[in-house]
Amino acid sequence: MAQKGFYYDMTACIACKACQVACKDKNDLPVGIIYRQVRTFEGGKYPRPFAYNISVSCNHCVDAPCVKNCPTGARTKRSEDGLVVVDESACIGCQYCVWSCPYGASHFVEEKGIVAKCNGCVDLTSAGGQPACADACVMRALEFGDLDELRAKHPGAVSDVVGLPSSALTKPSLVISPKAVAKK
Repeated sequence: MAQKGFYYDMTACIACKACQVACKDKNDLPVGIIYRQVRTFEGGKYPRPFAYNISVSCNHCVDAPCVKNCPTGARTKRSEDGLVVVDESACIGCQYCVWSCPYGASHFVEEKGIVAKCNGCVDLTSAGGQPACADACVMRALEFGDLDELRAKHPGAVSDVVGLPSSALTKPSLVISPKAVAKK
């Protein structure tokens, strides 16, 4: 199975949140729900303070706990690209997937009584395009594609950085060019 995923260049991100806004707009998300979120981590102390940003959404994990723990089968992993998608008609809103995801990528949509998340803009990516978040990134810090190709294109990129759970938990489809302070 091919596995699509995201590449994120932490060294280029300026936390403008254009990716976050583009995702929210494309998916017409209600107030309080954000599929892609830019998080800022700060630390250190004078004279060596540091800050870095991480742009995260659903990582379409190879070993996705949200898929395993969905009692109705509403969450599945597509064989053609490895994207984790939600069948809203089968979702009962139990939120097991919310509790299962170490990245906080699933969100209960109270108005619909279901849990929703990033689907990798499957309508755009299936047609050969990039997700809305990647297209909107003014610094070109986000890229979507075949995970093996992204790793080859960006040597030195890793899946483990300070601020995210260990990649051993879920095998996220995410590779990051980290800042030195974020390396594990």
